Formats: sequence, structure tokens, C-alpha cells
Amino acid sequence: MNAAPKTLRHLSELNAAGLTSPDQRAALEQVAARYAVAITPAMAALIDSADPHDPIARQFVPDAAELVATPEETADPIGDHPHSPVPGIVHRYPDRVLLKLTHVCAVYCRFCFRREMVGPGAKALSSRELDAAFEYIAGHPEIWEVVLTGGDPLVLSPRRIKHVVSRLAAIPHVKIVRVHTRIPVVEPERITSELTRALKAKGKATYVVLHANHARELTDAAREACARLVDAGIPMLSQSVLLHGVNDNPQVLGELMRTFVECRIKPYYLHHGDLAPGTSHMRTSIERGQELMRALRGRVSGLCQPSYVLDIPGGHGKSPIGPNYLSRDAAGGTLVEDFNGGLHCYPPKP
Repeated sequence: MNAAPKTLRHLSELNAAGLTSPDQRAALEQVAARYAVAITPAMAALIDSADPHDPIARQFVPDAAELVATPEETADPIGDHPHSPVPGIVHRYPDRVLLKLTHVCAVYCRFCFRREMVGPGAKALSSRELDAAFEYIAGHPEIWEVVLTGGDPLVLSPRRIKHVVSRLAAIPHVKIVRVHTRIPVVEPERITSELTRALKAKGKATYVVLHANHARELTDAAREACARLVDAGIPMLSQSVLLHGVNDNPQVLGELMRTFVECRIKPYYLHHGDLAPGTSHMRTSIERGQELMRALRGRVSGLCQPSYVLDIPGGHGKSPIGPNYLSRDAAGGTLVEDFNGGLHCYPPKP
């Protein structure tokens, strides 16, 4: 009997799978020594090793370009640390906090904004730290929503997820539990009925936000995993990162958003790439992102329109950075641009 496919974690395994070549080994060993590597069987099966520009490989296979850091890149590009009052908590916005349960992921994205903090050797929250995090949440009645993140929280067992959700359910002012994850795409077999039940808490609304960047990631197995969540009454949203060579094309980006909607996942965020070390080769310009959003407007359903956002470096939060469709005419009226580029005057209020 053949052994089940396993997650690829070492360069020798990537080389044996045809995802890297021996002549790259010296440079890639330096990359792997600094940044974690993991490619699940589900993602490895999608990679076309004959295509040097394969968009799935570009997301997960290490690249020597990751050794090039630009001056503006930092280890904490969105400023988690200044807003972390206790380990595991990031309280950047008044009514919500992040709860970083683990620093481990099923896969490691080559553009990850927390790439300096995640990996197999990263420390999870201890029982004492987790208690302190819950005490912080309970002690701040303005916290309406808790976002479970990491790492990927769904690498944890259903038992541990249920424990966390139950602790949050006991805090009266917490009404929303939001889970950020890649698991339904990269390891869909983890989305079991047991895990689905663990995510739900009486009196609270649970949302799952799926991270995917290319329509090919939504395989039949991934769609079934998402359907299990949605059919259980858990709404799903999406978040994607705008990535050069992966989805910085109007047709590819539109197909991704349509695929989300077909899976009953509402497009939520399209993130501009963060200034994480060694990721400049994957970032686009903001102007290119605005062009792509213009290309989507009016050409794909309104259901398929995410918010294009920039997480301002330094911990200042997200801002929408989509294109502007308004200007002023000489008479003081408002000019509104339609999706074909035509301008139309909207009169000022008398």
C-alpha cells in the first residue's frame, strides 16, 4: 500500500517533487534557513512544475528573490507589536482584537506579513498566556469582536478550538467570533463536522474568512469543505493579497472573485502587499491595484467586488485605497465617472 502524500517541508522533498532544481539549492537553503517552508499535498498537486510562472508555485515554493530585502521592509510591517498589550492580543481598533492562538500554519506563503514570527519552532500561547488574553478581553467591554488568527488557528484540534470559542462565549460583550484561515483550501480534509461544531457558540455569530489568491485553489475538495461550513450556518468571507504574477490581471482576479461567490463566499478584502522582508518581487504598485479594481467595477457582479485596502505601515490600521470616481466641474457640480470612463454631472444640492 502506498503511503499517503505528506506535506513537503524540506528542499530535498521539493526537489524530488520537481518543484525546485539542484542548481538552486545553495540560495534556497539560505531562504529555508530564515523562512519556514511547507506545501500541503493539496497545493503540491495543483502546481504545474513545467510552468515557470505557475501562480500556485509562486505562492508557496521558496524563491532566491526572498533574500533581497529593501530598506522600507520591516519584520513587523503592520505594527502588531506596539498594539499588543499582552501576549497573543493585538488591540488596534476600539471594538475588536486579534487573538493569535498559534504561530504555526499548514502552508507558509512566501509573501506572509508575519513571516518573521511564524514557523515550526514558533512558540504557541501557554495556558497562562491564554488565560491572560481572555482576562484582557473580558476586562474591556468595548471589545465586540474577536478575530482568531496566527499562524492559522484551524491547525489546532477541534477540542482546542472548542475550548477557545467556549471561553469567548462566556464573555457577554463579545458578540462576534471571526476566524482567519487558509485551511479549507490547503488542507480541506481538516474541515470535519467536529471542527464545524467546535466553531459555533450559542448566542454568538461565527464568521470564517478564507484566504485564497487564485481560482485554482478552490478545488472540488476545497469547495466541499467550504460548503460544510456554510451549510452549518457559518457565513464565509474572503481575503486575498494582490500579488505580482499570481492575480495582478483583471481576468484572473475577476475569476477568483466569481469563484468565491459561486462557493457562497462574499469577497471582503483585497490586501495590498505588506512591506515584509524579501517580498518586493511579489508586490505591485498601488496604481496597478486601482487599475484592477476599475477593471472589475461594472464588468463583474457587485457581489464580486472586494474592498482594496492598505494596512498602513507602523500599526495605523487599514485604509481603503480603491480608485476615485468623483471630481468637480466648473459650476461646482460633481462629475461621476461610469465604468466605461464616461463623465456625468450630478447637480449640487440647492
